Amino acid sequence: MPPSFPIRPALRRSLLCAAFGSLLLGCTCQAQTSQSDSACMSIPELSLQQALQLALSCNHDLKSARIAIDSAAAASTIAAAAPNPSMTIQTAGINPHLGIGAAGLRSKTVDSTWRIDQLIERGGKRELRSANAELLLQASRHDASDTRRQLRQAASAAYFDLIAAQYKLAISRTTSTLFKSTVAAANARQQAGDLAGADAARIRIDALRAASDARQAAADLLRTQSALLIMLGVDGDPQLLRAIDDWPGMPSLPLPASNESMLAQRADVKAAQARVEAAIAGRNLALAAKTRDISVGVQFEHYPTSLGNQQGSGNSYGVSVQIPLFTRYEFQGEIRAAEAALDAARDNLDKTRAAARADWLLAIETQAAASEQVMRFRSELLPAARLSAEAAEYAFKHGALAVMDVLDARRIYRATEMDAINAQSDLAKAQAMLNTTILELDK
Repeated sequence: MPPSFPIRPALRRSLLCAAFGSLLLGCTCQAQTSQSDSACMSIPELSLQQALQLALSCNHDLKSARIAIDSAAAASTIAAAAPNPSMTIQTAGINPHLGIGAAGLRSKTVDSTWRIDQLIERGGKRELRSANAELLLQASRHDASDTRRQLRQAASAAYFDLIAAQYKLAISRTTSTLFKSTVAAANARQQAGDLAGADAARIRIDALRAASDARQAAADLLRTQSALLIMLGVDGDPQLLRAIDDWPGMPSLPLPASNESMLAQRADVKAAQARVEAAIAGRNLALAAKTRDISVGVQFEHYPTSLGNQQGSGNSYGVSVQIPLFTRYEFQGEIRAAEAALDAARDNLDKTRAAARADWLLAIETQAAASEQVMRFRSELLPAARLSAEAAEYAFKHGALAVMDVLDARRIYRATEMDAINAQSDLAKAQAMLNTTILELDK
């Protein structure tokens, strides 16, 4: 049996404190992880505002944008750092034939050198390098802002797709239920000899088609639910997700006209502009490489003498300056690469401005066209299609209308309802795009 050793009270208290601290730290980390996980869990009944909050908190692309900012900040810290000096300690002149003397360590006949070298950057290289990194950091921040803008637009569009899918499923199920009652009425009329068998078969075919459309609408709803969850970056059962908000109201405020000063406030344009300025700093840095950096060194040499070895020189000091000679290469490749990078950055800025201008004009035109369509559906098309379908149903029930006529009226009414939902969805998406852009400009 192994011997047991008593544990001192002080050691026991230290061990208990360490164990309690580890337990507390583990509980704290687990609580933080649980809070982070619970913040990114799916909410069954989701409003648009909740969807946007979840997207801004849990979306993976936005997390990557934040990580890119941290990486750019680290690169900025690296770029702003001055070169560190280097120290060299050297011992030479050890002669095994003459010996190193019998005195103390300090008086040994060996040549000991302590040297410090410092690289001195010239031509403003450090300032240009720091400016380049700082501008790239600004570009990363603008990229994150643009990612938030695009995320708000995409999350809003996915939410409106969910609303549209819910409405389409409700319409498809209502139509399928209506056809079931029509099939029952048609069978009764066929048995009574009031309806031909071919007409009853047409009704059954349309009823099966309506049931198939309802099943497809349910699959489309699940697809939009899954897409929204992926967009938000949250976990959960997509079948439980339901949008509780309705369509936004009709736009009432006039939109500002597109101009260059307004477009320049967009985050993607700011990011492209920052990269142009960073490329200019990078080109100047490449040109500054032609300015020679010098390396200055100072040294202290200790070489004592002894009775058997008189080669020492005592204490001495030295200074050195190292200057590179550009006899074969003068950084032509770096300068050409920096010029090409500047041209690419300027071209990307022009492309980004053109895309921003086109996006704004397209969103305005889409909103105007969708507004007209929604108003036309609400005031004219839907009431007319509903009235026609109701009249056809009434006439068919009383035997005053043929089967094909009532089926055509139902198809027209259902297609009109679906087109109205699509128009309302297009209007909501265009409004969301304009609202997020205006919100960004206000900031």
